[in-house]
Amino acid sequence: MTKPVFPKPYQHVHPPVKNINEVITEQLTLGQRAADWVVAKVGSWGFIIGQSSLLALWALLNVTAWVMHWDPYPFILMNLVLSLQAAYTAPMIMMSQNRQAARDRLEAHNDYEINLKAEIEIQAIMETLDAQNVAIEQLHSLIEDLHNDREGKIIGVVLHDIGN
Repeated sequence: MTKPVFPKPYQHVHPPVKNINEVITEQLTLGQRAADWVVAKVGSWGFIIGQSSLLALWALLNVTAWVMHWDPYPFILMNLVLSLQAAYTAPMIMMSQNRQAARDRLEAHNDYEINLKAEIEIQAIMETLDAQNVAIEQLHSLIEDLHNDREGKIIGVVLHDIGN
């Protein structure tokens, strides 16, 4: 029987997998954190309900004149405040979306690297399994040969004993 040939053990030479969320969070600037905070607050039901309540109260107080009319109908001051809010909120939303797009690109690249590493490791495993299959076939063949030789010797002994 020939000695089975196995591939060399797989060497893990790649760097460890990085958690992209931790890497990106460490690199955030104060402005990026502020933009994310604003987007998180503005994009919530709490903000929508709070702003709707404030606007309804603003309109109610100015229409009923419980307090002096600081912004009579058609609420030009309210319109100015909402325009200023939109003017400052929109760029922050865009900054946060741009940063999220950059994060998505990094995550996609990280996923690609992980998949590439996994493919290389799976290929090494398959090579080892193929070598093991060859070795098992050789061992099975050897066992069959030994079994057949043993049966042949036993039959020969039995026939020899019967003949005597």
